[in-house]
Formats: sequence, C-alpha cells, structure tokens
Amino acid sequence: MMASSQPREWTGLQQFPVATQNALHALLEKLRKEDVNSLTVLVLGKGGVGKSSTVNSLVGERVAAVSAFQSETIRTVMCSRVRAGFTLNIIDTPGLVEGLFVNDHALDTIRRSLLNKTIDVMIYVDRLDGYRVDNLDRQVVRAIARSFGPQIWKIAVLGLTHAQLSPPDGISYSDFVERRSNALIEMIQKEVVFKKGDPQIPIALIENSGRCSTNSGGEKVLPDGSVWLPKLVEHIVDIATGSAEPIVIDKKLIDGPNPNKRGRVFVPLIFLFQYLFIMKPMVYLMKRDMESEVRRRPSWEVLAGQKEESPSAVEPVQTEEY
Repeated sequence: MMASSQPREWTGLQQFPVATQNALHALLEKLRKEDVNSLTVLVLGKGGVGKSSTVNSLVGERVAAVSAFQSETIRTVMCSRVRAGFTLNIIDTPGLVEGLFVNDHALDTIRRSLLNKTIDVMIYVDRLDGYRVDNLDRQVVRAIARSFGPQIWKIAVLGLTHAQLSPPDGISYSDFVERRSNALIEMIQKEVVFKKGDPQIPIALIENSGRCSTNSGGEKVLPDGSVWLPKLVEHIVDIATGSAEPIVIDKKLIDGPNPNKRGRVFVPLIFLFQYLFIMKPMVYLMKRDMESEVRRRPSWEVLAGQKEESPSAVEPVQTEEY
C-alpha cells in the first residue's frame, strides 16, 4: 500500500527566496489559465540517486526521509500540497535496482499502489556525475516502459542530481552536461523506440545539497549560473500543459490484457471456416465413399441386405396340429 499524507497547505512555498517564489507563482498561474487544478508527479529512478531529496526540494519541506544510512524510501509515499485551489501531488518511490538487476517486485508494488491514479509527469532521476551508460540503465528504462507503458516516457523529465560538480580536467561544465545528458537521452529514445515528431525529453539539473551555491537573492544556482528549481518546475508545467496524454493506472494496466478475451471476435469466423472447409467436405467425402462402396458390392448381396432391412419381411407363424 502507498503511504499518503492528507492534503495540506503548501507552506513550504513561502520558504523559498522571493525571486523563486515569484517564478513558481507565475508557473502556477500558467496552470490555472489552462484549467489545470491538480498535478501528480511520479518520481522514479535507481536507489541513491537523490529521488527523496528532490521531492523535498520541490515541496520546500522535509516530507521524505533522507539520511546517510538510508539513501532512499522503502515504500511508495505520496505528498499532497494545496495552494490557491491548486493541488500538487508528488509520489516518491523505492529504488528500482537490487544488486545488479532491476527489482521487478518493487516496480509491480509501485504500480499497484497507484491504482486509479493519473500520472501527469514522471521525473526520472539519475546522477549527473555518472560517466557512462551501462546495460543496467537500459534494463531500468525497459522495465519502466514495460510496467507503465512506453507512453510514460513521453511525459518524462530527466532530472540529473549532484549538478554542483567540477568536471574532469579539460572539459567545461556545459560540455560535460551535454555529453552526459545526450548519452542518457539517446539510450532512452533507443530503448523505448521514439518516433519522429515525439516530444523531446527535457533535461533538468538538480542540486539538493546545502552546499549548493546561491546568488545575491539567495536562490540556489549551478556552476553555469542558472537557478535550477524554477527550471525543473517549468519543465513539469510544460509537460502538463502540452499535448502528451497523462498515464491512467487502471486495472487493465496492472493486470495486463486478459488472455481469455484475446481473439474472441474471431471465434465465430473460425467455426464458420471449420464448417465450410473441414466438416462439410468431410461429410461429402464420407457420403460419396459409402455410395461407391454400395456400387461395388454384388447385386445379390445388395438385395439380401435390402430384404433383411425391409419391415415387410415377416416370418410366418407356425401352428401346431393336433
């Protein structure tokens, strides 16, 4: 089961610097103009990449437990916050990897805990300070598409944490970000089979650490000088107001297609085919063989058989003489 908090006033919004508050209010106003009064964001990723910390940063409160000894939540948790008639639901999830393999049980548990919910945006969290894309990354991407349908990647934001880093010598920050994000995006598009015209997955750089640099207004900024939190929320709002359809977690998605109903529409056609092309020709051939067999029998045998079968052939009654 998913742990859910009761919707509460979004007081954490007031904890952000004034410039960040103004940017977030402008984005909420954009949602209001599009008649979007609620938004549900699902946060997925491997363990230890910063999913729970990202949830806390978005809400502006400590709603997900994070510690040095437990790098991730152990169950699905939904945090709900309300502001001026708008409801924000953010769903934190356990890590999707156990050992060196995808934890399919964790994915199934997450999916079942979301029954009857609509996911507007997915944030797939990974680390910016990774240096390669490996087979495990591919397995996770495929597993998410298999569990929620490939459409889930059409409403995804790729969030890269630990963005306050110093790139290796000889590489600029912007070049490192471009290489890392392009490698992940190309892998996702290849595994999910994106088509021409599909929306591009936006990139959001995230730094949840208290060591993140700040500007003169107190906003958290990255090495390139960008304020990362409003940019992440902007990507979320763009997807929610875009053309991509949200994901409805219904019974069919959880249980998959019913094999007993698969191809049911073809059953009458199959019966008709069997009757016309199998049963009817077989009856015709059997009848023809029987007639042919009769023609090959001697005439006296045929007459004898007809006499035995005739109802008028009645044996005479013998009477006893006195």
